[in-house]
Amino acid sequence: MDAISICIGRKGSTGLPGKNTMSVRGKPLAYYPMKAALDSKYVTSQYISTDDPKLVDIGASLNHVYLERPNNLATSSALGEDVFLHSYKQILDLKPTLKNSLVVLLFCNAPTVSSLLIDKAIEMLFSSKDADSVVTVSKFNMWSPLRARKLNEDQEFLVPFVPFQVFGDPENLNCDRDSQGDVLFANMSLSVVRPKCLLEMSSGLLPQKWMGNNIKPLYQEFGCDVDYIWQVPMVEYWIDKYL
Repeated sequence: MDAISICIGRKGSTGLPGKNTMSVRGKPLAYYPMKAALDSKYVTSQYISTDDPKLVDIGASLNHVYLERPNNLATSSALGEDVFLHSYKQILDLKPTLKNSLVVLLFCNAPTVSSLLIDKAIEMLFSSKDADSVVTVSKFNMWSPLRARKLNEDQEFLVPFVPFQVFGDPENLNCDRDSQGDVLFANMSLSVVRPKCLLEMSSGLLPQKWMGNNIKPLYQEFGCDVDYIWQVPMVEYWIDKYL
C-alpha cells in the first residue's frame, strides 16, 4: 500500500492573500496537510509543488521534496489538475520506481485532513480494485442544485441555475433541503488516486478530473479548502476537534 503525496500551493492568491502561510492555531495553514502526509504510515515520499519560498521552507521542515512550479502553472487561471499532472511527471523523472504507488493529492489551503484520514483512504482504495480514487466528501444538502440560482440575462433577477425539469416533475418539487436526497460534495480535504487518473486525466469525470470516474467516497463531517476569511473559524473548530 505504498503511496506518495503531492501538496500544491502558490503565492499569488488575490481572494485571500497569503492564505497558504497564514497562521491558524499557531501553525501555517499549509503545515496541516503536509504534516498529515508526513505522519501517514503508508506515504513513503512527500512532495510540495509551489512558487512560494515560504512554502518551500515549510515543506523542507516537514520532509517534503520541493518541485519547482513553472510560471505558467502559477497563475490564477492555472488548473489544479494541470499542476498535479506536471508534478507527478516531475516525480517519475526523479524516481521512476514510484510509478505504481498510489498518489495522495493535497492542497496547501486545505487543512482539514489528518494522517488517519489519509491512511483510511489508502486502505479503501487498495481494497477496492474497481475504484479509481477515494475522496473526502461532506453532506451539504443546503446547497442542493435545486436551490442554486443565477442572474438572468438582464443581470437583474434570480432564475434557476439548472432547469427544474432536470429534477423531475416541477409540480412535485419543494423547498425542503433534503427533498433531493443527500447532496455530497468533494470537500477538497483529500484525494487518493491511482496513477492512471493523472496520466489519463482527459477521460476523468468533471469537474475534478484527477479523481477518475469510479470515485469512492470517504465521509467527513465537513472539510474545505480555505478561500475566504469566514472559513477560518470553521477550520479552527475542525483542528480543535480532530487533531
